[in-house]
Amino acid sequence: MKLTLIASAFMCGVVGSSASAAVIRYTNLSLWSADVATAGSSVATENFNSYSGYYANPLTGNAGGINWSATANGGLFVQSGNFKAFSANTDVTFTFAPGVMAVGGNIFGTDSGFNAINSKIKVTLADGSSQVGNAGNAASFVGFISDGAAISSIVVSATKTGSDVWVTADNLYFGVTAVPAPGVAALLGVAALVSRRRR
Repeated sequence: MKLTLIASAFMCGVVGSSASAAVIRYTNLSLWSADVATAGSSVATENFNSYSGYYANPLTGNAGGINWSATANGGLFVQSGNFKAFSANTDVTFTFAPGVMAVGGNIFGTDSGFNAINSKIKVTLADGSSQVGNAGNAASFVGFISDGAAISSIVVSATKTGSDVWVTADNLYFGVTAVPAPGVAALLGVAALVSRRRR
């Protein structure tokens, strides 16, 4: 199972954009990936396979040049590529440096034994916009693409009435824009300067 950030059981496809924020929300990994590619970016994946056991806050990593960190009250736990809050009914906060224009993941709720359970997942971005839906398995996906400000963090919660539930992720995905090599960047700068002088 791979924790692809946010929940494909939220309803298939694109959920829409917020009127106040320039953020498009997705519940389908294929659609999100296609739009990331259309924007000229590639997808980098954090699959959590290089982690195992209990981690005190923060747990950190890097995928495609994006530094991420995760925190939760009580710490975090990773087993067989599945990442979760160590304590039940606890939010997980992911922060990104630099901020990202596209992020997503397989996010769902589990019981104490990492068994997926149908639960309500809420993902809130730093700007206050959020996505709420039901997730019942590790294929559940939630994703965001911003055409405005970069996304600096997300807070994920999982709830189920009458039950303890752990926020769990299998994969975390980032849209990564290629940065030209230093020589190419210098050439582009010189070309821009020459172009201005000709005018």
